[in-house]
Amino acid sequence: MNDLPEGIRDFLGKAGWSDAVIEPIPGDASFRRYFRLRRGDGTAMLMYARPPEEDPRPFLHVARWLSDHNMRAPAILSEDAQAGWVLTEDFGNDRMRDWLDIHPQEEHRAYQDAVDALVALHNRPAGPFDPYSLETYLREVSLLPDWFCPAAGIEVDSMGFLAAWREALGPLLLRQQPGVTVLRDYHAENIMLLGPEGQYSGEQGLIDFQDALSGHPAYDLVSLLQDARRDVSPQLEQAMLNHYRSRIDTDPDFEADYARLGAQRNAKIVGIFARLWKRDGKDRYLAMIPRVWEAMERDLEHPALAPVAAWFDANIPADTRARRGAISA
Repeated sequence: MNDLPEGIRDFLGKAGWSDAVIEPIPGDASFRRYFRLRRGDGTAMLMYARPPEEDPRPFLHVARWLSDHNMRAPAILSEDAQAGWVLTEDFGNDRMRDWLDIHPQEEHRAYQDAVDALVALHNRPAGPFDPYSLETYLREVSLLPDWFCPAAGIEVDSMGFLAAWREALGPLLLRQQPGVTVLRDYHAENIMLLGPEGQYSGEQGLIDFQDALSGHPAYDLVSLLQDARRDVSPQLEQAMLNHYRSRIDTDPDFEADYARLGAQRNAKIVGIFARLWKRDGKDRYLAMIPRVWEAMERDLEHPALAPVAAWFDANIPADTRARRGAISA
């Protein structure tokens, strides 16, 4: 308990939780820290988004918008954004990923519910969030040549990489207007299965959505169905895509745009995971790169990705691709 952040007791006193027992919870890839508070039969979650590395205001903005539009974000109980404190409703311990490790027979149901939540979100007008611009897409994919390629000892044509992506992504930009709310990190570690402990009720809670933008409806489907942290079979992926398309109108180019955004997101994640290792010393993310790379290779098979696929053929050695981008710490 000696490593609790400075100011935590003052904040909890003002929030009415001064008598709570504080339990640290393992964090994520960010600088944020999390704590579960216990007081009698009640619990709450405390997030410390330490400034200047973190800023909780985007989380608060998106959480309130989601709640106002009947999406299941955690209720905000108290906050001091300037100091980095946010006290929220506690969604419990049943993350979708962990719960499915114990209840694999419920996989189809849980994923269908997650797709249905996206259908509900996409049936609402996009939130007041910045657009997912071409510049943002390009900045994200640049993480692969900037971080993965040096880590793998590969010299590549970075300018050609961006040119290939401009050509591949250009056609979808008009199709993401007026757009939907894109949570950007919608996957099995960021979906909470609600109900009594260990008893999934069918309701799902959303977390880790502070980076939301307005963009293409396929993006969060890619995030869910090409999960960097959990194997999703091609059969389940296709079944869930079919389910989504049965519930909401999609245009004839939806499949191509799904592949475009799949390759874009997976290239970004490969770069992020390499950066987490090289810059932040978090080598556990290296083990996830082959899963992400495999999904990216499937996406690159779509004709819509022909310019990008040609760049990979010319710049990434065959042995690296055969190893699915695996690199060692």
